[in-house]
Amino acid sequence: MDTIDTNSQGMWDSRFSKRIYAYGKLPNAFFAQELSKIRTAGILLPAEGEGRNAVHALKNGWNVIAFDQSEKGREKALSLAAENGVELDYTIADANNFQCPVLVDVLAYTYLHLPSPNAESVYARLNNFLAPQGNLIFEAFSTKNIGMGSGGPQTESMCFTVSQVKALFENFNHVEVWEEKINLEEGLYHSGESWVIRAKGTK
Repeated sequence: MDTIDTNSQGMWDSRFSKRIYAYGKLPNAFFAQELSKIRTAGILLPAEGEGRNAVHALKNGWNVIAFDQSEKGREKALSLAAENGVELDYTIADANNFQCPVLVDVLAYTYLHLPSPNAESVYARLNNFLAPQGNLIFEAFSTKNIGMGSGGPQTESMCFTVSQVKALFENFNHVEVWEEKINLEEGLYHSGESWVIRAKGTK
């Protein structure tokens, strides 16, 4: 999953229509690291883009449910899944109306950026699909990343602060949230020194 704006489906279709994978074929490093610590079960991946995280999870035995608004993203994701010998359940849906068929054991947000206040309502909806005691994995760009040149939204309302992320998951049982400067190597659009907000915890 990658940065999206629910009003810009055409832009994402254009980005994902290119032969090259916009954010590479490898999973997000933090996602892969945290997922390896959890017993395999069911996982929901909102705004999954070209499928890099979904394919990684499938190859490691997870039951994956993924969605995105981009038809081109889905095409690339299914192609990547076929390339890796796995089958991917991937729905075309907007984050405002996606309906998950079951409660999942892990909910992973990887660069799901939405304009405020839409972000708060979307996250609240999607959080409901995580089962009690389920695990959260989250990574997105900090407001400090604006102007860094490493990708992501360049407006404050589309990025996050630690306090904002804590508020998104305030009803969870336990969540750790922190800001970190990292080096992103995720294709053309996430590349270089970046300020991110990371979170992990349980509902």
